[in-house]
Amino acid sequence: MRIGEVAEQTSLSFRTLRHYDDIGLVSPSARTEGGFRLYTETDVARLMVIRRMKPLGYTLDEMSELLDIVDALRVHPSDPKLRDRLSDAMDEARERRAKLATHLDMADEFIGQLKGI
Repeated sequence: MRIGEVAEQTSLSFRTLRHYDDIGLVSPSARTEGGFRLYTETDVARLMVIRRMKPLGYTLDEMSELLDIVDALRVHPSDPKLRDRLSDAMDEARERRAKLATHLDMADEFIGQLKGI
């Protein structure tokens, strides 16, 4: 699928998709003869993983590192070092989620305070 479809499906901008390609975070699987990016469902799934990392505050480097672990596990699913790294990444994601949940609770309290004014 072309970049427009992918942008619509992932809610990522054309600019973001191009940037991810430029830095090697997610490169389209193919290009047309005219140079237009073509993405597969696998590419879109990878973009959705990235989109889910964004609210948790992952940097592009952290996203790339985590995606490298995921890619390596597809090739070596029982590698203990990779499994340990994935476990650490999951713990980190849980911590980030807890922090985000705390912020949401504070936002809800703030909205409640505004309603009471």
